[in-house]
Amino acid sequence: MRVTLLGPVRAQADDGTPIDIGGARLRMLLARLALDCGRPVGTDALIDGLWGAESPADAANALQSLVSRLRRTLGGAAMISSASGGYTLDAEVDARRFEELSARGRRELVAGRCGEAAALLTEALALWRGDALADVRDAPFAQAPATRLEDLRFAALEDRFDAELALGRHADVLADLEAAGEAHPLRERLAALRMRALSAAGRQADALALFERTRATLADELGVDPSAELRDAHLAVLRGETAPPRAESVLPVRLTSFVGRDRELERVAQALSSSRLVTLVGPGGAGKTRLATEAAERHPGRAWFVALAGVRDAGDVAGAILGALGSLDFHMANARVPPPDALGRVVELLGGESLLVLDNCEHVVDTVADVAFELLARVPGLRILATSREPLAITGESLCPVGPLEVAEAVRLFTDRALAVRPGFTLDGSTSDAVAEICERLDGMPLALELAAAKLRSMTAEQIARKLDDRFRLLSSGSRTAMPRQRTLRAVVEWSWDLLEKPERILARRLAVFTGGATVAAAEAVCADELLPAEDVLYVLGSLVEKSIVDAVSAGGEPRYRMLETIRVYGAERLDEAGERDEVAQRFTAYFLALAEENEPRIRTGDQLHAIEVFAVEQDNLMTALRGALDARDAVTASRLILADLWYWVIRSYHREPAPLLEEVLSLGDALPADVRACLNLMYTIMSSVPLVRRPDLASVVDECERTGALERFPMLALAVPMVCFLGGEVELAKEKIERTLRHSDPWAAACARWAEGFMADQNGDLVRGERARELALAGFRECGDRWGTAMTLSMQAESRSLRGDHAAAIAGFEEGLAMARELASTEDTVQQLTQLADERMRIGDTEGAWRDVTEADRVAGDKIDQRAMVALRRCDLARRSGNFALAHEELDWLRDNTPRIPFPVDMAGELIAVKGASLLASEGRPAEAWPLLPRALRSSAERRDLPDVANMTAVVARVFHAEGDPERAAWALGLTEAVRRVFDRGDPELRAMIASLRAELGDDAYEAAYQRGSALTTDEAIEAVKAAIADRAR
Repeated sequence: MRVTLLGPVRAQADDGTPIDIGGARLRMLLARLALDCGRPVGTDALIDGLWGAESPADAANALQSLVSRLRRTLGGAAMISSASGGYTLDAEVDARRFEELSARGRRELVAGRCGEAAALLTEALALWRGDALADVRDAPFAQAPATRLEDLRFAALEDRFDAELALGRHADVLADLEAAGEAHPLRERLAALRMRALSAAGRQADALALFERTRATLADELGVDPSAELRDAHLAVLRGETAPPRAESVLPVRLTSFVGRDRELERVAQALSSSRLVTLVGPGGAGKTRLATEAAERHPGRAWFVALAGVRDAGDVAGAILGALGSLDFHMANARVPPPDALGRVVELLGGESLLVLDNCEHVVDTVADVAFELLARVPGLRILATSREPLAITGESLCPVGPLEVAEAVRLFTDRALAVRPGFTLDGSTSDAVAEICERLDGMPLALELAAAKLRSMTAEQIARKLDDRFRLLSSGSRTAMPRQRTLRAVVEWSWDLLEKPERILARRLAVFTGGATVAAAEAVCADELLPAEDVLYVLGSLVEKSIVDAVSAGGEPRYRMLETIRVYGAERLDEAGERDEVAQRFTAYFLALAEENEPRIRTGDQLHAIEVFAVEQDNLMTALRGALDARDAVTASRLILADLWYWVIRSYHREPAPLLEEVLSLGDALPADVRACLNLMYTIMSSVPLVRRPDLASVVDECERTGALERFPMLALAVPMVCFLGGEVELAKEKIERTLRHSDPWAAACARWAEGFMADQNGDLVRGERARELALAGFRECGDRWGTAMTLSMQAESRSLRGDHAAAIAGFEEGLAMARELASTEDTVQQLTQLADERMRIGDTEGAWRDVTEADRVAGDKIDQRAMVALRRCDLARRSGNFALAHEELDWLRDNTPRIPFPVDMAGELIAVKGASLLASEGRPAEAWPLLPRALRSSAERRDLPDVANMTAVVARVFHAEGDPERAAWALGLTEAVRRVFDRGDPELRAMIASLRAELGDDAYEAAYQRGSALTTDEAIEAVKAAIADRAR
């Protein structure tokens, strides 16, 4: 997210979408945090800065509510974290960027690098859009930083004038200097700069007159004499000294704005400061030429641009350079016949400090390398900036890779070019998803994005996104003035492809089957044959990397080789053209099937982390293999692939995504082996139905697993079978299957059975049996080395200990589970462990720790709506228990607004929101408004027989009774919570406080009698009693 302070306070998301901050106080808070971005701002400082002497009575709560509103307003665009008794904003701030650029500009100016200084200072000053903090100047904190920023602005302006004059650009800045000088007649440095500019323009008399006026003004208003700097300028004018002549550059005219690439520009500038030959390498359409032009424009001294794309004969390279230089030298410009020693003439013309941009070198790379080497040797002050799809490969070369734009930059570029062809185009809810898809599928490549944006003349963004499957036909009309190879997307790729040697083309087209990249081993197994020996693959891969056809990505281990999607699509066309598709696809499927089946058993062992990593990095390739098998109606291969992937999906909490794939595999019917069909049928049932399994033939589905031997063959069924039975209401069948599995020789299967036994015991409130089963499950999972099973068991164990009030043990369990979830890189499990840990800390009164954990959970959740909903539910409860009802309502409002988007199963989102809402209303003393929320919540939780959820909701009923002044019914309802799941939540401090209050109101005997009337009921009787009580009050 970007925050602007140099003008009215504004905020933008990473993709450039404006964020409406709303009221003045919110803008003040955002501005105050942004002034110290990345550093904590204490609550006292914020309260003083926002309210001054008129702070509200409950200033801390008011601030917390304001921070919460700002978090909601910003959404996922930025993070406001709580730390060190205050708050920290994480965002890009224009004021900080301005200070960094102006400081760098000042350093470059002092070092005599005036071109770089002018570029940096111009960029810094361009960030200003008005007066600093223009619309929050009334805030108590604002005046001092606004004044400071304005002072820095003027100092930067003077530095820029100084740099421009040093470059001989007096004519460009004289008007601005005059205007600034009239507005600030007492600034002596400004007066000195004006005198230098006037003198350089041949207006010495005006310069001398300015000195006399300034001297008189200083004497009259300040009583001082001119400074040494002003006197030196006066003396220079008297001596006839003027600014040096401008060193003209010959660079391409830029007809469009330059978007993004800030880091690349900085990297190029740094490389040019330390190396005399810098080469921008990258695939066609990455924007190397434009980046080189921008870098040359910022480079101090003279610069020339040499376009080599049109050079067909390598012997013409020196002549092309000479022609570019000739436009600067009138002798050369008027010459009819070039000198015989073209390179010698180039050396003569270059002379001194200069920069030569050699653009598009790849098709004459050998000659360019020779010419560059000789020029660098003969012209000591020369630097060369080359662009090529492969390095020049000579001594001293510094490489700067140029790849796709980052997502936010790609969106900004597309939007900018879209506005050029369709004025009024905006990035909003109707276009943002389509634009994001376009940018992603076109790999963030600038030329492709510009070609796509041009299509907005006749198509919508959504239509363009839908047509990208046929991208080469879609993006077939670029600028008429561009080189032919840059007018269409196909031409861009063909230019690079045609430069490949035969082995390179063979490997490149075969690599197109890899949708998720390839290791060397995979490439050898899939791509090698008699045309391309396996021992050559590594070396040919290296050549493809050098030529920017393939990208080598390394995360610390063995590199993976990936193609940009556009190049991969082109390669796939060439694969079909060569008639190799079927053979290569068969080898591809065989390789990844073997890889998946090799790692599937390991995912339940101590080698779990490595196996998970394999499945994670190869998931796109595995899905491609599965899709190929399904399209070919190859039942055996498709079923083997999906079975190998299934447990990985379970561990990564991919519950909804596999169901359609399972359904498609099951549609292959009798072509599937019987035991495989039985296993997949049961896994489909649980993955498509949780948490409420509705299947009349469930018993026969389970029986089929036993009859076909699937229970023995597929370990995942050790957990899936008893759980699907229990969730489907077949409790006795679940117990039977647990007992059967406990006789299984596989220790992992036995651990799963113990876990299921503990889960069912907890559901019935049998904590003793549950604890015993969990201990055995935990021991089993630890022995197998299964971190996922261990973390899952620790979490369930911690919940049980929390119910008993053993908070220290519960926290220890959640913390160990959290550590394992992080090891597994499971976002959903990490968020769940953090939110449970936050709740447990709140139970022991550690409010600060609870908020810290829930804030971390929010950061981990990112933009995943289901996980953000989990965090919002916990934050709502923490806010309510802390007495911050305004924040609790904000969280509930967000949940209600996003309910249609939250992919919770059945009606759980509505149920949880209703329970939290009723609980909040009870805390606020508004019980009459709470009752209508409860029928829906009870109906949902009772229908799926989730007894802990029913018990928790019944505790809210008790609190609502108490809030409306009915202590006896409140005590009775507390008893019902025990009857529902056969255990009372003794770890909840809120319930303990209510019990103390009820005993004081009723007396011990009356309280116990009322409680016993509730707790003596059976589970079913208790649920019916709660339903009746709610229905009576909700009428």
